[in-house]
Amino acid sequence: MSHIITLLLGITDYDFMRNALLAGTIAAIVAALVGYFIVVRNLAFAGHALSHISFAGAAGAGLLNLSPLTGQLLLTLLAAGGMGWLGEQRRKSDTAIGIILAFALGLGVLFLSLYTNYAGQAMAILFGDVLGVSRPLLLQMLWFSLPCLLALALIARPLLFASLEPELAEAKGVSLPLISSLFLLIVAVAVTEVSQVVGILLVFTLLIGPAATALNWTRNFWPGIILAVVLAVITVWLGIILAYLTDWPASFWISCLSLVVYLLSLAKTSWRRVKR
Repeated sequence: MSHIITLLLGITDYDFMRNALLAGTIAAIVAALVGYFIVVRNLAFAGHALSHISFAGAAGAGLLNLSPLTGQLLLTLLAAGGMGWLGEQRRKSDTAIGIILAFALGLGVLFLSLYTNYAGQAMAILFGDVLGVSRPLLLQMLWFSLPCLLALALIARPLLFASLEPELAEAKGVSLPLISSLFLLIVAVAVTEVSQVVGILLVFTLLIGPAATALNWTRNFWPGIILAVVLAVITVWLGIILAYLTDWPASFWISCLSLVVYLLSLAKTSWRRVKR
């Protein structure tokens, strides 16, 4: 046991591990907080679409000599704004998201064909490379996450009200289109953050997994939010540590742990129903 503790403490002696744990913590907190509202609002498809759209932004950034993070953020914000504008009515939202997603994927193919040197870097963006997070990228993630969390805190109350009782919220003067558009912009930032850890293709792992698990355990707001954050952070930390010990990708471990915890929450929910 002491050998394991010594080994785990020794991990933080390496700069790349400290960067990975810090980046993972930032991404986990943002993903859990934003993901909670995504699950409550049934916007999983929007999160999925924005994650794929961000790849086109990263590819386009290569053409403009910008960092992939900057390109991802810019394009996902534009796409989120378009989704909010086109999908003003809930019944039209999925159509708007699908149209914008298809166009962005076409852009990604175009950018890759114009900048063939980007192909190698594309793998890290698609599947994540948390152990390769640099100090400048870590600082970028931190500065992008602060306004994201501040904006979410400012709209959290009307957002939750509009998510649970949209008709009543509108009657009370809450602008549903405005709240929806603002939240999609926040989701765009969260998707960009999380993709730095688990990659674009596995964004759902952190954005949906911990929040969905927390909602299976409790329907109360504050306990659910706190539990989602705790689950996300622990999942990321364990995934990074296991990646270091086994030399398997951190994205695999994070997605695997997220699935296991979610299945356990489903089993507990099913057991409660059986007992009743």
